[in-house]
Amino acid sequence: MVETDGNSTSPGAPPADSSAAAGVQPYYAQHAAVLGQRYGSVTFEEVHGGVLDLLPPAPAVALDVGAGTGRDAAALARRGYQVVAAEPVRELREVAQDLHPGESVRWLADSLPELARLEGTFGIALVSAVWMHLPPPARERAMQRLAALLAPAGLLLVSLRRGEPPTDRTMFDIPAEEVVRDGERAGLRLVRLIDGGADHLGRDEVWWQAVALRKGEK
Repeated sequence: MVETDGNSTSPGAPPADSSAAAGVQPYYAQHAAVLGQRYGSVTFEEVHGGVLDLLPPAPAVALDVGAGTGRDAAALARRGYQVVAAEPVRELREVAQDLHPGESVRWLADSLPELARLEGTFGIALVSAVWMHLPPPARERAMQRLAALLAPAGLLLVSLRRGEPPTDRTMFDIPAEEVVRDGERAGLRLVRLIDGGADHLGRDEVWWQAVALRKGEK
């Protein structure tokens, strides 16, 4: 069952008036239904196949940051993980509940860089197609917060959309090397970098990188 905890206008929800949020969240709210169909047209395994062997055994606690319409959160739940999905856009959370009504996922209205409503630690933190929306001042803070949320030996998976950013929402072309650098400063070490992944939605102008970082010593 998809459980929800708050919405984007509820008390305790993260502020939605920051410059980054104002340049991103209205787009996703307006296109939530269409995006649910688009994201659901490819599977979790297709998108993240290059790092699935790194996942810890279930039932670890997994965090999906910017979980959107729930494809990855639901897939992790089906694999036996205890899943918390953080998504600030109410419309996306509503689509997720419609698409994945039988999956055990706890939904929170929360977003990077603060993730202020999250408590506890996580064996997995997935940040898929989200990092590119963070402006430069927020990225290092976001990495520090994610590192603090990871359990010892916890795994952070970040997927990066590369290519010229679109003009209809705030987005940056962020290289994997920057993510690795910020991760190292936060006490995370590089486990794997996948470079040059093709876009599963068939966009010629878009390509992907995936970064896997782990907390703790080698």
